Amino acid sequence: MKKWIYWALVALAFGLIFYLSSQPATESGAWSRSLTRWLVAHVSGWYPEAGIHFERAHHLFRKNAHFFIYGLLGILVFNALRLSSLRGWRRAGMSLMICVLIAISDEIHQYFVPGRGAQVRDVIIDGAGSATAIAICWMVSRMRAGWRNWRETGSM
Repeated sequence: MKKWIYWALVALAFGLIFYLSSQPATESGAWSRSLTRWLVAHVSGWYPEAGIHFERAHHLFRKNAHFFIYGLLGILVFNALRLSSLRGWRRAGMSLMICVLIAISDEIHQYFVPGRGAQVRDVIIDGAGSATAIAICWMVSRMRAGWRNWRETGSM
């Protein structure tokens, strides 16, 4: 039963990605600009000497959003596959493959949304976010396995 919960979380994350990608460019841009304004206002309040350029900050915000949402997707897929028969690098590889296929399908979907387009650069950023999160998950799982083995046998 636990396996289905993990896959449901993957489906929810994919649904969120699909929803955000379904927004026309004007709507998506307005939403991300308002969040960027809020961030810039707060960071400028803390560090007035930073001299933040709004358009650069907005671009960084949008690209980082790709990186982090696909990082979250990578964590969810990796954990969903944890309950399968895949272990080690195979689980990490399959997780990355699933995330990259979702990123490609998302960019194809965006091609048909008014004002949006498909960008290979976004697939690369999405894949990098997934790969980073999956690598961290894989290292943590290896460390946990080593710790468990050390506790049981007294040696790694």
